[in-house]
Amino acid sequence: MQPHEIMFLLDEADQWIEANRNRAKSDKRLEGLTQINAFFENSTRTLLSFEIAGKRLGADVVNMHAAQSSVKKGETLIDTAMTLNAMRADVIVIRHMSSGAVRLIAGKVDCPVLNAGDGQHEHPTQALLDAVTIRRRRGSIAGQRVVICGDILHSRVARSNILALTALAAEVRVCAPSTLMPAGIEAMGVTPFSDFDKALEGADVVMMLRVQNERMAGGFIPSNSEFHLRYGLTPKRLERAPGALVMHPGPMNRGVEITSSVADSAQSAITEQVEMGVAVRMACLDVLTRRARGVEGWA
Repeated sequence: MQPHEIMFLLDEADQWIEANRNRAKSDKRLEGLTQINAFFENSTRTLLSFEIAGKRLGADVVNMHAAQSSVKKGETLIDTAMTLNAMRADVIVIRHMSSGAVRLIAGKVDCPVLNAGDGQHEHPTQALLDAVTIRRRRGSIAGQRVVICGDILHSRVARSNILALTALAAEVRVCAPSTLMPAGIEAMGVTPFSDFDKALEGADVVMMLRVQNERMAGGFIPSNSEFHLRYGLTPKRLERAPGALVMHPGPMNRGVEITSSVADSAQSAITEQVEMGVAVRMACLDVLTRRARGVEGWA
């Protein structure tokens, strides 16, 4: 995605932020359209956010959970895609545990597909909501020094944020123990650190990531307490970046990658990120369905 395309979506999201803060939150522009949220991987925040976004735009929203689907009975992903397509959905939101699964489904259906997270690959709307949060809190994204710390290796959030923030001219630092740092990550235009204290010096934004034990096979870290000692964001450590914005995509492991006192502090934008998520997803659903709705200029 090009920088101007990212900025366009951020601007579109801004209008929904204000609309969502009003008592009358509903908009009927997607009335008559069917939105299927097909989640093959467990999710609470993202699923709820997409569901609220679709309903506030007036869409008929249907949630499909993997535990209730035929995939559990041996149906292939392509079969599922063809089934969803036969139901004539107008937009499909996909979350899947395998990298590349969303692209595969998108190639088999006739409607727009939104990636709600695929394996260790990407989580585009999370990066967009993070960018909106940074822009609103810091005034701009260009020139901001952003530190992303934690389980970089397994994080689709880290990958998507790196792509979005570097495209918008932010300086991105990534910090992790060597076992959780992807090889050759410098090629993505970031500066890697193994020392969190050094990475924090002069930071404008600190984005913490949880250790994704469910994606690990083997001992990537000695223990949670050891990880917290070296890579946990504590009030003392945050003193190295006074005034920095604190972020976390959730869910948080309090006491591991971040302390409660930091997560709940005035510097934290964690709950704001959740609010921005609904607005960003409303913007994406609106934009992606404009052609089907015959919106002028989108034919």
